[in-house]
Amino acid sequence: MLSNYLGEFLALAIVHFLAVVAPGPDFAVTIRQSVRFGRWVGICTALGIGAGISVHVLYTVLGVGALMHTTPWLLTVAKVVGAAYILYLGVSLIRSQPRSVLEGDKITDEPVIQQTSLKAFTTGFLTNATNPKATLFFLAIFTTLISATTPLKIQALYGVWMCLVNALWFVIVALFFSSSKVRLLFMRMGHWFERTMGVVLILFAGRLMLSM
Repeated sequence: MLSNYLGEFLALAIVHFLAVVAPGPDFAVTIRQSVRFGRWVGICTALGIGAGISVHVLYTVLGVGALMHTTPWLLTVAKVVGAAYILYLGVSLIRSQPRSVLEGDKITDEPVIQQTSLKAFTTGFLTNATNPKATLFFLAIFTTLISATTPLKIQALYGVWMCLVNALWFVIVALFFSSSKVRLLFMRMGHWFERTMGVVLILFAGRLMLSM
């Protein structure tokens, strides 16, 4: 049975992967979390992003996507909420203050500033779940790449696959940006990096607002 949907799955997997690796709010937040708080917080954030995908999969598979098409104000509300949260993240980053790192300081895999695993997971989850770009993306691929006759259990498998791919990709990003050498480099220029990421997020939120 699964072989009957192999072509559909491959098309979905390719489009989804290209969207995942393209820099966006998820990428910026994962890097920021990994650099500032360390490897474990970065991984928890990545797992939260992967879990956030399930929200989009759930409402799309259950037909909420069709409801949004017939009730435009629901899509507008989703876009406003998502843009507001991304704007909040951007403002938080742009207010970042310098942190002194003396020459010869030893940078280990231990985070400089503590953040709970739950908070990191929640940050990743909300970043993805409230991202209106992800909403539009899932509405698009589930209405163009996936046939209306595809069984719900097959669509659910597609959703699980996308959650896993998202989580795995951002775990890799977290591992890279939490390494000692990379962290040392970014800790020395950390506040400028965070402010830059903040500007990116604010511009992204502004573009979303203008597109409404």
